[in-house]
Amino acid sequence: MSDSHNAREILLINISGSDRPGITAVLMGILAEYGVRVLDISQAMVHENLALGILIKLPEGSQSASVLKDFLFEAHHLDLRVRFQPVPSDEYQQWVTGQRQPAYVLTLLGRRVTAAQIARIAAVTTDHGLNIEDIVRLSARSPLHEDLNAGRACLELSLRGEPDDPDAMKAQFLSISQEMDIDISFQQDNFYRRNRRLVVFDMDSTLIHEEVIDELAREAGVGEAVAEITAAAMRGEIDFRESLTRRVALLEGLDTAVLSRVAQRLTLTEGADRLLKTLKLLGYRTAVISGGFDFFGEHLQTLLPLDVVHANRLEIVDGRLTGQVREPVIDGERKAELVRSLADEMGIDLAQVIAVGDGANDLPMLGIAGLGIAFHAKPLVQRSARQAISTIGLDGVLYLMGMNDAESPH
Repeated sequence: MSDSHNAREILLINISGSDRPGITAVLMGILAEYGVRVLDISQAMVHENLALGILIKLPEGSQSASVLKDFLFEAHHLDLRVRFQPVPSDEYQQWVTGQRQPAYVLTLLGRRVTAAQIARIAAVTTDHGLNIEDIVRLSARSPLHEDLNAGRACLELSLRGEPDDPDAMKAQFLSISQEMDIDISFQQDNFYRRNRRLVVFDMDSTLIHEEVIDELAREAGVGEAVAEITAAAMRGEIDFRESLTRRVALLEGLDTAVLSRVAQRLTLTEGADRLLKTLKLLGYRTAVISGGFDFFGEHLQTLLPLDVVHANRLEIVDGRLTGQVREPVIDGERKAELVRSLADEMGIDLAQVIAVGDGANDLPMLGIAGLGIAFHAKPLVQRSARQAISTIGLDGVLYLMGMNDAESPH
């Protein structure tokens, strides 16, 4: 079969114009009359304007002129613009072969998305050998005069190829994120990405704004000393277990009545309520795995639909804190062990786990989870974690899971 014949039998049809109900049905009806095979089809809508692409194979021996004439007539009647592009068979075969290349998803999220941000990110993906196949908006439509401190915007790019230097690409994305106030997530698009089952959270500075131990320290009059140790631990400068021991020791003698008072003034992180309610409705199992304290984790269970809480237990004698934490202490390694245990209990792969945290002691569980997310974390944690959210609320996790605002029940 000659190349000229192949070029005639495979056509790419590009259709554009104002959208209205029934366009696809009418145009497909014309193709159906001639027994046309659809090899690929893609449709996008931008501000009520339609962009529809159809890759077709004409039946052998068919009169292509008749098909195209009838198609053009109907498109003109619908006030649509149409362009036909012959596709050589070898070019089509290259396209088919390209589907065997690794697939990735790149997610841009922030308070807003700009052309400058997209241009920088697209340039990086191209430089590292990746091709953009599709772009979709996951966030809701944005009003012109939206409060930039409250809004959120998200685009998802589908990519094909194999990055030539993943570490260098990640470093470039991190630099763009810091310069342009946007988060960039890069994930392999595989079976596990679409089948997560368990989501685990750190508590302090993740599900809630506060570091509880700092709040307790203020009540005990040792706020500055404890805050200094906390900050050093979150930066990874000292071992978590050591920092916990030193901080709790400073709380010795504190009346336990203070615990309830502190619990009542804790505030949920932006988006935490929406995220947890959505996960619950969709059947995900959720857990808190925290180096904080179980009293406050159990308080969170009265506010959020959390299935499990694992946190440290303060030792109490005669209604006062002893300055000790009961064993086993939940440090970074223990957090990872608990994630493995929960996954085993559910009979799922670790690739189906999402872990979210902000501190250096969260890195072990972020590292073993299929999707590990550093949330408004310190620079060390952002650099070490595979994904990060720093520009919007905790419900940004839904975007990294591929959900769009139209699908979200909340």
